[in-house]
Amino acid sequence: MESELFGHVKGAFTGAVGQKTGLIEAANGGTAFFDEIGELPLDLQAKLLRVLQEKEFRPVGSLMHHRSDFRVLAATNRDLAKEVEKGTFRRDLFYRLNVVNLRIAPLRDRKEDIPGLISHFLNRYGKGHTLTQETLEVMLSYDWPGNVRELENCIQHMVAINSGPLVHVGELPSMLQNHLIAKKTQFMSVAVGSHPLAKPPGEAASHEHRSADTGRPPIVPLTQMERQAILEALEYTKGDRAIAANLLGIGRTTLYRKLKEYQLAV
Repeated sequence: MESELFGHVKGAFTGAVGQKTGLIEAANGGTAFFDEIGELPLDLQAKLLRVLQEKEFRPVGSLMHHRSDFRVLAATNRDLAKEVEKGTFRRDLFYRLNVVNLRIAPLRDRKEDIPGLISHFLNRYGKGHTLTQETLEVMLSYDWPGNVRELENCIQHMVAINSGPLVHVGELPSMLQNHLIAKKTQFMSVAVGSHPLAKPPGEAASHEHRSADTGRPPIVPLTQMERQAILEALEYTKGDRAIAANLLGIGRTTLYRKLKEYQLAV
């Protein structure tokens, strides 16, 4: 890393068969971008601080100092103020860098950017690939803890295992598959819990007792529950049958057959 930043002279270490210009020197008169600055080791943090303060550095193995005047942009996914308190990031370097601070919101807080990012990465990695509406909906509902890098990796994964042109839910990585299962489970719990005939556990006995008195069967027919679940799913997805089928855990063909069977014109 030191050689990359500051360069080296011939013979500075094993394998240094020639002189190398470092990135600091190459940035002279321009801008140097330090991505993930929080990962820089403490010893190199001290050397970088000297460069920022004195505008000079010394290549590895050299006795001569070189000058370089450049603007600095630094990015990190860490909370550098906390890293300073933990002793993993130099306080003086932190204040030297922290002149203008721009915070980019996590991807979960700017989901309107997701379709554009998907299109960008499909153009980069795909070969005419297109996401189905169902797949896009799942990706829009996910929180993306790994932010844009996770989204990029997701697209790479899907186009690698799918020859195209359509990319389906089944090609989503495991994290999004788990998210879909959790979402489906949550939805089904809400659907059953909100069923007009569903009763809290404490009311079950009295309901059965009343049913026995009136002669009505205490059990709700499965067909009625299934019909209600389908209606709930279609209402939740605003009529999108593909997503509704996925949430219900059945194929689209099966859903169409059930709609016809129950005479549901949704």
